[in-house]
Amino acid sequence: MTTVELDGESLTPDDVVAVARDDATASVPESARERVRESRERVESVIESGDAVYGLNTGFGELVDERISPEDLERLQVNLLRSHAAGAGRELAREEVRAMMVARINALVKGYSGVRERVVDTLVAMCNEGVHPVVKSRGSLGASGDLAPLAHMSLVLIGEGEAIVDAENPGDGDGTTHRISGEEALAAIDRDPLELAPKEGLALINGTQLTTGLAAMVVVDGERLVRAADAAGALTTETTLATTATSAAAIQDVRPHAGQRESAELIRRLTDGSEVVEAHRNCDRVQDAYALRCLPQVHGAVRDALAHLRAGVETELNSATDNPLVFPADAVDDRASGTDRGAILSGGNFHGAPLALRLEYARLALTDLAAIAERRIDRLLNPNLQEDHLPPFLASDSGLESGYMIAQYTAAALLNEMRSIGAASTDNTPVSGNQEDHVSMSAQAALNARTAVENARTIVAAELVCGTEAAEYVDDAFAADDLSHGAGTSAVRDLVRDVVPPLTTDRPIHTDLEAVAALVDAGCLDDALDRALAGFEPT
Repeated sequence: MTTVELDGESLTPDDVVAVARDDATASVPESARERVRESRERVESVIESGDAVYGLNTGFGELVDERISPEDLERLQVNLLRSHAAGAGRELAREEVRAMMVARINALVKGYSGVRERVVDTLVAMCNEGVHPVVKSRGSLGASGDLAPLAHMSLVLIGEGEAIVDAENPGDGDGTTHRISGEEALAAIDRDPLELAPKEGLALINGTQLTTGLAAMVVVDGERLVRAADAAGALTTETTLATTATSAAAIQDVRPHAGQRESAELIRRLTDGSEVVEAHRNCDRVQDAYALRCLPQVHGAVRDALAHLRAGVETELNSATDNPLVFPADAVDDRASGTDRGAILSGGNFHGAPLALRLEYARLALTDLAAIAERRIDRLLNPNLQEDHLPPFLASDSGLESGYMIAQYTAAALLNEMRSIGAASTDNTPVSGNQEDHVSMSAQAALNARTAVENARTIVAAELVCGTEAAEYVDDAFAADDLSHGAGTSAVRDLVRDVVPPLTTDRPIHTDLEAVAALVDAGCLDDALDRALAGFEPT
């Protein structure tokens, strides 16, 4: 069990995944705690001044001009959580809730949100002890932040809403989960419901943490997926007797996009030592189809899109994204309100556009990754395109059996869904009496990107399954020559064969696709490639 330090400055997408999926322990260092305490002191100083400050003693959104009396300030924060818990759709998965929680904690500990340390500690305890609020996935517009999902999350902190805990007594290790009330969930980890102080309700729900948490997982999963696609493409290149010359360093050097170079290098590493490739290097075929020939260019462009998303996510994870923000008095020149100790400024850091647009780019890139993989599947299966050594649809008794024919159907259906997804970030529906008149729809962009990752993963898994089956026929066709496969492609074949036996007769193949998709998702393919290619220097 690892520990991820939440200091408001250094959280990465990989850290988010470690907490969200692998149950790494979250901790907050003293330096961040000190910032939290100082920020709270500034809020209290401003409250004592009596100035009207948005989020502290005014209404919200269009109701910003409504002044709230001092005796109602705590009630204002509770009402905010209750009224904004208006989500719809499916409930977020456990890992999605945890990703949102860890992102929220890290934003709070930057020290610009004005919450008490107790709020942070309650969220950390919930993460570490397995209390996961029940959160509806739809309802966020990605401006004013992910209000509805974060409100559902935050209700549990005040003993309301519902939560799913990992065990009746979290930490007892019985592997069960239980759906209970927010109050019961806090009691299970020996926590009392919070009585929210001024600004805390707004600080909890005003921010991009659903978007950012989901985007962090898209980054990690997408990077893992594009490496799997490189492996699948290398295996298809080898088993269709195509050339790897298109991955030569000289070609990439004269068009030096970083992602293209990286994919080309991996293809060279994967096929290093392949006698199958070498034996057909000087065959009569002049050029391969684009799905094979342009693999470095297409896969590389996907890598670049994911790198662009990673950079944005890393910035957003370590940003203060709620509103208003609390600054030291001497940190701003033109204070909207404040005292000698602190200044509170209203702005728009909650707007999800910086991630929404990058998520759209990544989703489109992943769709193209899926599209080129589907074309390579067709080249492995289609009797009108196959090489002579491959039987139609890789069936052992073609005609009587269909082999992997329908794997391409599934890939085509999943690709169609990906292509049908609209661009969420280009939509805009004004809300809150037209006060909030331009929104980002970043949460929907993140959910769409998650769908793209899942669909593309299955399509790449289908190529890996078909490529591994095709390798059986390569071995049979050239048995007399006993040609070896590449160091990396051999490792890929071995890993797939661990979970998918050769297709000696027709069987339900959904389990084949699911098993290999699970290997990709879990990082097993990454690990196998790292072991197989350790120390290799590409030529």
